Amino acid sequence: MKIILDAMGGDNAPDEIVKGAAQAVAENRDNLTLALVGNEEIIRASAAKQNIALDEHFEIVNTTQTIEMCDEPAKAIRTKKDSSMVVGLRMLAEGKGDAFVSAGSTGALHVGASLIVRTIKGVKRPALATIIPGGKKPYLLMDCGANVECRAPMLHAFGVMGSAYMNKVMGIAVPDVALVNNGAEESKGTPLYKEAHQLLKADPNLHFIGNIEPRDVPDGNADVVVCDGFTGNVILKLTEGLAKTLLGMVKEVFLKGLTTKLAYLLVKDGFKDVKKKMDSEEYGGAPLLGTARPVIKAHGSSKAKAIKNAIRQARLCVESDLVGTMTEALAALEQPKPEENA
Repeated sequence: MKIILDAMGGDNAPDEIVKGAAQAVAENRDNLTLALVGNEEIIRASAAKQNIALDEHFEIVNTTQTIEMCDEPAKAIRTKKDSSMVVGLRMLAEGKGDAFVSAGSTGALHVGASLIVRTIKGVKRPALATIIPGGKKPYLLMDCGANVECRAPMLHAFGVMGSAYMNKVMGIAVPDVALVNNGAEESKGTPLYKEAHQLLKADPNLHFIGNIEPRDVPDGNADVVVCDGFTGNVILKLTEGLAKTLLGMVKEVFLKGLTTKLAYLLVKDGFKDVKKKMDSEEYGGAPLLGTARPVIKAHGSSKAKAIKNAIRQARLCVESDLVGTMTEALAALEQPKPEENA
């Protein structure tokens, strides 16, 4: 299996990208090859500095341009043809790799994946999905910002793709799917969300559990949480900020005095478990669901651990034939209902 990696994308490129790639190969030497796309001289210098041997498990594809976070997405994809992101996506589209991973610009990756890799039939634009740690279990939130404005059929498709992902990649036999709303009642929400609710409810292939209020989302009461990209991005950033604030407040309590510091020693292991559970790097990245081939978006500030896990996520998408499963599921939505054939 060959995973294509944008070696120049992200705040910590290329050092953390190369380091994460080496860690991924070390864990999967039997069946993994990584194509590092970027400035070859810089990539080799980074590897040498970190004493990383770029052996037969690595391929370097030299490029001369890099898409910056500040670049306008559509213009960057159109004008920076020899950038690590565009070349990597083109390689994926041409079948020169099985999946693509980038920590670069989210907007550029979304535009590039849509135009170069293309989408599954029935998907107008890919959705950005991310695994978020929850109280009871982690959940998939989609869309997280790729599609700010949506139609009801798009939200339905998000539920279908999210359910397939949680089944194939996360191993959940029958994922619970919920729709974010301002109330649990079926009658709640805007006309868009009322229509989406009916579409999700009527789908016999989904285990739709109804509306979910934002206050119940962090508990992990659903495996797939569906919403438009504006709402999802607000939920994601609020969750990240709240988690950081609460952990900081708890830390302050433990540092108040000698007694609290001694108390910390008694609960230290449990506190570390909570921090690990809340660590987004454990999941690696957010898949762009709906693309014709697997594309994973790692966080822009990803360190080596997150890159390694993003590569693992990409590998699981390929091994489970996630795209094939989603293609079949979305095709079923296009089939006429029995009464329409009468």
